Amino acid sequence: MRTRGTRIEGVVDQRRLFWRCGAICTVANLAGAVFVFVFLVAIAPGDRLTDWVPCAIAFSIYALIAFPLEALWSQRSWDRVLGWVAETRPPTRGEQEATLRLPFGEAARSFVAWAVACVVFSVFVVVLDGRGGQALRTGLTIFDGGLVTCAVVFLFFERALRPIFARALATDPPGGRTTIGVRPRLLLTWTLGSAVPFAGLAALPLTTGPGHADVTGAVVALSAVGLVVGLLTTLVAARSVADPLEVLQDAIARVGKGQLDVSVPIDDGGEVGLLQAGINQMVAGLRERHRLADLFGRHVGVDVARLALEQGSGLVSEQRDVTVMFVDLIGSTALAEVLSPHQVVETLNAFFGAVATAVAAEGGWVNKFEGDGALCVFGAPAAHPDHAPRALCAARVLRERLSELAAVYPGIDAGIGLSSGTVVAGNVGTESRYEYTVIGGPVNEAARLTELSKGRPARLVASANTVQRAGLEASNWLPLGTVALRGQSAPTAIYEPVPARQPAR
Repeated sequence: MRTRGTRIEGVVDQRRLFWRCGAICTVANLAGAVFVFVFLVAIAPGDRLTDWVPCAIAFSIYALIAFPLEALWSQRSWDRVLGWVAETRPPTRGEQEATLRLPFGEAARSFVAWAVACVVFSVFVVVLDGRGGQALRTGLTIFDGGLVTCAVVFLFFERALRPIFARALATDPPGGRTTIGVRPRLLLTWTLGSAVPFAGLAALPLTTGPGHADVTGAVVALSAVGLVVGLLTTLVAARSVADPLEVLQDAIARVGKGQLDVSVPIDDGGEVGLLQAGINQMVAGLRERHRLADLFGRHVGVDVARLALEQGSGLVSEQRDVTVMFVDLIGSTALAEVLSPHQVVETLNAFFGAVATAVAAEGGWVNKFEGDGALCVFGAPAAHPDHAPRALCAARVLRERLSELAAVYPGIDAGIGLSSGTVVAGNVGTESRYEYTVIGGPVNEAARLTELSKGRPARLVASANTVQRAGLEASNWLPLGTVALRGQSAPTAIYEPVPARQPAR
């Protein structure tokens, strides 16, 4: 629901902009009209309008009539086109296109006033002076001055309305060019600053008539017009391109530094606006890709995500020497019976958080959470030659952390089993859906040792092939003999940590 204060603010902004643009239009048209009048009366070579008093009176009367009528026409047009600004709402597609055409509309209204003046004053000169040649020259001079003035109005209006264009294009950028582009704008600048004044200079010999009148004043006047108008229009055209490019350059530099909250205002309906919209779309795509990469990394692990980006899609696998650690919560069914669903989730999150922290601290990777257990791998996908001591240390740290958590979350207890050896590591599944995991004897052995550990006081059992690779870490483990594990024909030598001998690193 829009508040009255917001609506009033929109109306005030619209009125302020209207008066500013109205001042631009008035100054441009008045300056052009005064120059044409002075040129015809005092500067033009050959026969001039010597009876300048009636001309000045006619000029004043026409200005007093034409300027208010044009202002009223412009105001009604603006109220109709910019109604969405007063209502503080996004414009419709039709309102957006009409807003972008405002500079054309204002230039067209100025041209109508100049065209009428061309006809009126040509007739007036015929009535006043009786010479058709003088009337023709008057009409052509007024028409020439009108073209220059209307082009100046268009360029200045297009620049002044950039804030409104930005609001109009904020929610629905154009899919194609909807206004004058860079090339036509530069061509228009050249026309005002060079073509029109030089055309006037070239035509001076044709207007002097017999006697070779002095053209010095006319040359100076037209040259001054070329310099002043050319400078103003070039500055406006340059700013209309350079300012957005500076903003785009700054935005690209910020994106290069990793800042993906960049948004460039779209305030142009031409090629520059399309470039601004393209930058915003690019940054939005980067934000989405970063978000997906972050979610992907959280689901599969940072190392697996990086490997997937490097290798692309596909079912690729390889043999790796790793240490596998299984962690399985004890009595999870009983927990679900005595705790509320919220408490169960909170307990599981604390348990998995301890697992992830301990494993990540030693460079391991949590392959998956399965119900109330976790499969952790050391040595894949990130290669670690010392994966065995890393895994054994992480297991002892985790065991200590779970003992601490049991004081806060009664019932947290878990069995931990470790085994080392060669596994097949890679993507398993189909081309449309797969996951990176490890398969092999150490995985099965670690799962069996986890079940065995649940009956031991330390709740932690490692295979001999893991401890024997552990270097100095092996001194923190004691042999327990051999056991026959389900699914294995040969007995397996097992170890458990030395009670309170050396703190986990």
